[in-house]
Amino acid sequence: MRLEIPDIRSLGLAALVASALPCAALAQTLSTNPSGDTPFNSMAIARDEGDECRVPKPPIDLAETAYLRNGYRAILRILIAEEALASESCTCLMDQFTWDQALDALPRFQTSDNPRLPFKVLDLYAKADALEARISEGCAE
Repeated sequence: MRLEIPDIRSLGLAALVASALPCAALAQTLSTNPSGDTPFNSMAIARDEGDECRVPKPPIDLAETAYLRNGYRAILRILIAEEALASESCTCLMDQFTWDQALDALPRFQTSDNPRLPFKVLDLYAKADALEARISEGCAE
């Protein structure tokens, strides 16, 4: 049996395609989400074990922009931390708060009349971080 050059090229191409198929299938099925609901291309990162009491990302329909949603998330963190400090509680209080409470608390944290930039998110993050640090200190004792 004698193979001609075009036949060898066809065999080489077929071998290349056949060897690439398992890799392509594997790339489609990988996920970092333990529940398996998120496709690999979303680049989702699985939560750490210590994140059960972390305020989740706000729902997209909460506000028009990510800036506003991040601000409401920080406000919710502040509300939860303030309640934990007031009650001297070291347990997770996140399930006692809703996104509506963060929206309702906006006037307290509002620094501008601009509806697209009603607060300074970095300042809210700093305040939430400081309050959470106080809780950690108190609960560590």
